[in-house]
Amino acid sequence: MTVAVTGSTGLIGSALVASLRADGHRVMRLVRREADAPDEVQWDASGEDVDQNTTALLGCDAVVHLAGAGVGDHRWTDAYKREIRDSRVFGTAGIAEALASMDAPPRVWVCGSAVGFYGDTGDRRVDESAPAGEGFLADVCQEWEAAALPAVSAGIRTVFPRTGLVVAREGGAWGRLFPVFRAGIGGRMGNGRQYWSHISLHDHVAALRFLLEQGPDGLTGPVNLTAPEPVTNREVTKVMSRVLNRPALFPVPAPVLRVALGEFATDVLGSQRVVPRRLLDAGFTFTHPGVEDAVRAALTEEAA
Repeated sequence: MTVAVTGSTGLIGSALVASLRADGHRVMRLVRREADAPDEVQWDASGEDVDQNTTALLGCDAVVHLAGAGVGDHRWTDAYKREIRDSRVFGTAGIAEALASMDAPPRVWVCGSAVGFYGDTGDRRVDESAPAGEGFLADVCQEWEAAALPAVSAGIRTVFPRTGLVVAREGGAWGRLFPVFRAGIGGRMGNGRQYWSHISLHDHVAALRFLLEQGPDGLTGPVNLTAPEPVTNREVTKVMSRVLNRPALFPVPAPVLRVALGEFATDVLGSQRVVPRRLLDAGFTFTHPGVEDAVRAALTEEAA
């Protein structure tokens, strides 16, 4: 199988590329700069050059689209919020239009999304049948998925993996927790009662491959990529303290988070109790269903 991947240098993308190649699949990494390696093809992330993107996707059996500005990489200024939105919506629209224009398009498109779609769900468990929530990230996710409509209308099997918090030592929001807890200065955030919908990096990559490798009657539309049982931030704090054998004595009050993170603090303090109903119903098996399993797996990956 030949798979085109955007965002191939990110946390999830790099792990997916390595997994696919280990099993003998051919991976073409779509890059925004000029291609300078045999496995690279330049694409237009602005979505303006449909012909360039069509050329980049020729001969591919599948496409995985993971590119987008990091949600937690910078303080949410108006300019950076535009970058978060535009990097997702325009890039997705550009790929969707290219796919729709092809005479022999790839058979499946896995187009990234996020559990931010649901907004703050409080204590309420939600699956893929839940409506969109409110807030900046919920709005972005709705536009992001809507931008894929040309490919969906063209009959291409399109899947939206709505990603939760990926438990990994390097990269992503969780990657910032490990050094803090190792230093013995970790603690709950706010009141700690907010739910975190997590997933180990191993399970995330396995789920992406599960979606890629299904046949023409495989899953379409939104699929939550989260562990079966979300846990509260208070529970996460206890697990991190226990696994790393460090105290967790320094809670971060909500007002401090708001000063430090600005508008992004609303999402850090918000609660998302999201469950992967469609993955489970389709027969996917999690290797690390619990948060402690996921944290220990991240440390094992580090040791390897």
